[in-house]
Amino acid sequence: MHTKLTTKYCHFCVNNVDELDYKNWQQLQRFTSSYGKIVPKRRSGVCSKHQRKLALAIKRARFMAMLPFVSK
Repeated sequence: MHTKLTTKYCHFCVNNVDELDYKNWQQLQRFTSSYGKIVPKRRSGVCSKHQRKLALAIKRARFMAMLPFVSK
């Protein structure tokens, strides 16, 4: 079976976002699953550089109780 591959572009590279702020939890929540886990870069389409920054920002937001560690 042939599957159609779609090209994904990094959300942060396209919008020229240099710094990810852990206080912007609405934006970070977009990159977590329904269970509260960090979405892998192959599913979110984020580049490696921004995936590392994203994971760090999500972990900081969890520690500050802005995002849950687990949802269900």
